[in-house]
Amino acid sequence: MRRHFFRIPPLTRFIALPVAAAAIAAITPLSAAAQGAAPAAVSISLSAQPLGQALNELARQAGLQVFYAPGLVAGRSAPALSGRMTAREALDRLLAGSGIAASIEGGSVVLRRRAEAGPAATLPEVHVTGEAEREDRWGPATGFVARQSATATKTDTPILETPQSVSVVTRAEMDAQQAQTVRATLRFVPGVAISDDADNRLDSISSRGFALDQYLDGLKALAGTWSVPKIEPYLLERVEVLKGPASVLYGQASPGGVLNLVSKRAGPDTVRDVQLQYGSHASKEASFDIGGAVNDDKTLSARVVGLVRDSDSEVDFNREKRIAIAPSLTWQPSADTRVTLLADYLHDPAGGFWNLLPYQGTVLPNPYGRIDRSFYTGDPGYEHFDRTQYSLGYAAEHRVNEHVTLRQNMRFRHIDLDYRAVQGLDLRADNRTLNRQAYTADENLDTFALDTQAEFRFSTGPVAHKLLTGVDYQHVNWLNFTRFGNAPTLDILAPVYGQYIPMPGVFQNTHQRQRQTGLYAQDEMAWERLRLQVGVRKDWARADTDNYVARNVTHQRDDASTGRVGLLYLFDNGLAPYLSYATSFVPQGGTTFDGTPFQPTKGKQTEIGIKYQPPGTDMLLTAAAYDLRQTNVGTPDPQHPNASVQTGEVRSRGVELSAVANLTNQLKLRASLSHLDSEITRTNTAAQLGNQLANMPAEQAALWLDYSFRDERLRGLSVGGGVRRIGSSYATNANTQLVPGATVFDAALRYDFGVADTRLRGLKLALNVANLFDKQYISVCSAVGCRYGLGRAVTVTMGYSW
Repeated sequence: MRRHFFRIPPLTRFIALPVAAAAIAAITPLSAAAQGAAPAAVSISLSAQPLGQALNELARQAGLQVFYAPGLVAGRSAPALSGRMTAREALDRLLAGSGIAASIEGGSVVLRRRAEAGPAATLPEVHVTGEAEREDRWGPATGFVARQSATATKTDTPILETPQSVSVVTRAEMDAQQAQTVRATLRFVPGVAISDDADNRLDSISSRGFALDQYLDGLKALAGTWSVPKIEPYLLERVEVLKGPASVLYGQASPGGVLNLVSKRAGPDTVRDVQLQYGSHASKEASFDIGGAVNDDKTLSARVVGLVRDSDSEVDFNREKRIAIAPSLTWQPSADTRVTLLADYLHDPAGGFWNLLPYQGTVLPNPYGRIDRSFYTGDPGYEHFDRTQYSLGYAAEHRVNEHVTLRQNMRFRHIDLDYRAVQGLDLRADNRTLNRQAYTADENLDTFALDTQAEFRFSTGPVAHKLLTGVDYQHVNWLNFTRFGNAPTLDILAPVYGQYIPMPGVFQNTHQRQRQTGLYAQDEMAWERLRLQVGVRKDWARADTDNYVARNVTHQRDDASTGRVGLLYLFDNGLAPYLSYATSFVPQGGTTFDGTPFQPTKGKQTEIGIKYQPPGTDMLLTAAAYDLRQTNVGTPDPQHPNASVQTGEVRSRGVELSAVANLTNQLKLRASLSHLDSEITRTNTAAQLGNQLANMPAEQAALWLDYSFRDERLRGLSVGGGVRRIGSSYATNANTQLVPGATVFDAALRYDFGVADTRLRGLKLALNVANLFDKQYISVCSAVGCRYGLGRAVTVTMGYSW
C-alpha cells in the first residue's frame, strides 16, 4: 500500500417552557431542572437580556424550577451576571429594582410582586412534572428526548427554538433497539431513507431525496470513493440529522442536510460498562465503556470505549470482522475552560461485499424462481475488503467573560483501503447465466479539518443577540488506484466458485488535493418570545487532480455564498411555529465538452413548520412542510452525446411528522410519518422528465414503544417493539422498475437482575429481534441489480455496569 502524508498547512437547554395559560393568574414552569437544587454557589454566566430570557438561562445553569404569572416580567431587562454565586444571590441581582420578589424552597422558585409577598399571598395550585436535567449538547440526554442539538446552530439553542427540522437519536434509544450500524440508528426517524441491507462497506443514508453528508463531532467526515470513514455506533452518544441545506454553517453540503455523529467523550461522571453479545449468523461481540474523573478535584477525566466483533453474514461465504477503540481525555480546570482530546482507531479486516442480485429473480419474475437472500454473486477466493482508519483531534472551549466564548475543533484522519470484488451484473437471455466484472481499489486518504468559532452575547435595546462567527478549513490528500475489467460468468443454478480471474486493467490512477476555506456568521436574536435567526457564509473551494492514466492535470476553482434565515415564535401554550429559508452548494468535478469546469450544484429550501412541547411534559412533537430544489444538475449534452451540461433541476417537496417522548418514567415513544414528492423538473433526457428520484420511498411511517414494568411481580422487565413501513420506490431515475414497499416489525425484551436481587445490581440481559417475521423485501436497487433488506436478526446481550 502506498503511503503519502501531507504537511498540515497554516491555520489561514435548555428549553424555555412556555406559559401554561392565557389568564394572568396562571403560573408557568420555565424549566424541568433538578428538584431540590443545592444552595451551594455555582458558576453563572448571563448576558444582558430580557428578564424572562435571563430567568430561563439561570434556571438551566443553576438547576432550578421557576414559576411566575404571565406579564410579570414583560418589558423588563436583566443585567449581565458572571462568576460563582448562589441561586439566591443571582436572583437578587437579576430582580434588583424590578419590584419582583423571589422565594426559594428546595429547587423551586416562585416570583410575585413585592406587594403580594406577605404571608397572606397565595398562588393557584400548580402540578409540575419532569426530571432533573441540565443537558450538554455534546453529552447524554434523558431517555429518548434530547432538548439541545450540537448540529443545528453550533450553539446551545434549544431544539424547540431552532427554525429548521432536526432529529436526535439518543444513546438510550440506540441501546433499546441495539442498532448495529449508523444507518440502523435512523430506522425510525422521519424523512430519512436508508439501505437496510447486508452490505456494510458504506452507510447509504438520504434525507428529503438527497444523500446526507456525514460529520463527526461537527467536523466533516472527508472521504474518497471507498475510503469513507466508518463509525461504530457503540462509540456514539448521539446521532443527529439537520434536514435541508446547511451550508451556512458547514460549507459544501448536500441539500438534503447534515448527519452529525456525536462521540462519547470523557467527563467527571463515572461510566463502567461491559457487554457480551451473541446473535444470528454466529455473531460474537465484546464491548466496554470505562471512564470518569482521574483526580480528586475532577478537573481531569478519561474515557475509553472499545469493541471487537466477528460474524458470519446472511450472504454465503462472507464474514465481517471489526476492532474499534476510542479514547478521550478532558481537562476542565474551571467552569470557563474545557479541552477534550479525541482519538479513534478502527480496523475492518472483512468489511463488506458487493453482492447485487439481478432483477430477474428479485423484483422481476424468473422462470427458475426467486433468488435466495443468501446467494453470493462474487468469488470467495477473490473478495476482499480491508479498511484501516485512525484519527486524532480536539475540542476546545474557553469563556473569556459573560459576553465572549471561543471554541476550536480539529481532527486529522488517515484511511487505508484495500478492496477486491467480483461484481454481479445482469442475467443473460437464459435467465441463469450471470454476467460479472472484476474490480479492485487501492486508496490512501489523509484529511484535516479545523473549525474556529467566536460567540458573542449582547443586547441592543430589548433584543438579545447570540452572534456566532467562524472560519473553517478542510484539506484532503487522496491517492486512488483502481482496476476494472470482465470476470467469468456464474451459473446461478449451479454456481462454480474459484474460477481463474485475470488481473483487470488499470481504470483509475489519480492523486487529488482538495482545499476549502469558509467564513461564516450567524446571529440568533430574541425579543420576548420572538426568535429570528440570520446566517451568511462565503466559501472558497479548490481541487487539483493528477490523472496518471490520461496524463493530465486538472484544476477546479469554486467560490460560493450561502445563507439561512429563520423566524420562530414561542407561544404560551407550548407551540412554536416557524418559517425558514436556506441554501447550499456542492462542487462538481469534470468539464463540459468545451472544457469549461462544472459549476457547483445549488440547493435552496423553504420550510414551514410547528414544534410543540406541552408544558410539564418531556416530549417534542413536530410537523414540517418543505420545498427543496437543486439546480445546476448534470444532464446529457444534446449536441455532444458523451458530454454533459448543467441545465438539470430536481425538486423535492414533502411533509414530515414526528413525536418523541418520555411519556412516563416507564413508557418511551418515537413515532414518525413522512411523505416525499420528488421530481426531475429539468433534464435533456426526455424519458426522465417528471420522474421520481430513484430509491426514494414516497411514504414512510414508523413507531417504537418501550415500556418498563413497575408491578411487583414484573419489576425489572422491559419490553419494546416497533413497526416500520417503507413505501414503494423506483429502481432508477428512468422509473421503469417499481420496487415494492414493505412492512417490518422489530421487538425487544430486557431484564434488570438488580431489581430482584440487589446483589446482582448492574447485571442486565437483553433480547432484540429485528425483522421479527423475517419479511423478505427489496431494500435498494441500481441500474444493474438489487439487494434484499436484512432478514430476521436475533441478538442476545449480557451487560454489567458498576
